[in-house]
Amino acid sequence: MTTQSDWKTSLTSSNRYDNIQTIKDALEQIGVPAANAQKDAFSIENDAYKTSTSRDHYEAACRIGPQLDSSSPAEQVGEFHTAGEGSDLPTKTIGTYRDCRYIGDGVTAEVYRSKTVALKVIVQTRNIEPHDPFREAKILKLLKKPCIPLLETFRDQERRFVLAFPYMPMSLEGLIARGPISRSSMIKHFRDLFTALHHLHSQGILHRDIKPSAVLLESPDGPAYLSDFGIAWHPELSNYTEPVNQKILDIGTGPYRSPEALFGNTSYDTAVDMWAAGTMLAECCRTPPRALFESRPTYEDGNQLGLILSIFKTIGSPTRESWPEAVNFKTPPFDMYQTFEGHKWEDLLPNIEVGFRDIIVSLVKYSSSTRASASQVHL
Repeated sequence: MTTQSDWKTSLTSSNRYDNIQTIKDALEQIGVPAANAQKDAFSIENDAYKTSTSRDHYEAACRIGPQLDSSSPAEQVGEFHTAGEGSDLPTKTIGTYRDCRYIGDGVTAEVYRSKTVALKVIVQTRNIEPHDPFREAKILKLLKKPCIPLLETFRDQERRFVLAFPYMPMSLEGLIARGPISRSSMIKHFRDLFTALHHLHSQGILHRDIKPSAVLLESPDGPAYLSDFGIAWHPELSNYTEPVNQKILDIGTGPYRSPEALFGNTSYDTAVDMWAAGTMLAECCRTPPRALFESRPTYEDGNQLGLILSIFKTIGSPTRESWPEAVNFKTPPFDMYQTFEGHKWEDLLPNIEVGFRDIIVSLVKYSSSTRASASQVHL
């Protein structure tokens, strides 16, 4: 019988190729262009291969097909790569929750569904900074809707730490994958997002991983809930490992990472979340919806440089006038790269309401000190 330690040896290149093709076909069924579907399929399969703890988990993480119809969950539930409701993995009991079905895993945890509850079971507790499930639970207890409610925490039969949340069947990521989002839905979902960010930021808390999969939905029309607080920074709870001026730089996901973190500013603040929210709003306003900036998967060499160049090419290279605080960065972004003019916002976001564009322009700007705050955004 294949064990957790040797399951990868039983996986042939042919097996992996077949999974990549299956994922690609599923993505194309929901309208993802063939070229993008091929690239995304490689990324999804590779993430499954790297993060899975068993062959069953790997196959489940690659089985995204059942989630792509309108009545099923999106391909991620928060930060977790999901197996979908069609998974044939056996159910188990976790604490007092019965019939728990595995639906995905992340960097430190596995997630299960028991009826209307999602259970985040912490399976990795060593050397996981900035991930800290105990700090995450403490932060969640300080929050209110539209941040995702923490129902309870407990130890399961194996003494693993478990966080329980309301199960949400959709995410903004899944909604984006379906195609254009209606104006009314965008207003509802982003109003909830900015309300959540204002609530966080008023307490000095930084989310640090704002992305479409972190915005969970009860239905396509909402309400929306902000989730994924695994690497959130709190001015008191985080200060012993990350002093305010020595924060970690490995934050954010893909095309939503802020330029100040990319250029090594360890004193970044709540503006990193606002940059990410602005890029997400731009993504939703584009037709068809697509990321404003290009970012290679994290396992590829040069992924950070690729994102930097994409930002420069899209909105223009920064100058000392447009980004004055960067003059004091350890690695200032001036005079090091080819200078790009960038595109006008009217060309990047044509045929959208001026109000939406104005919000995006106020957020997707180099100078973090002049970015709009969550309380200044009005939808």
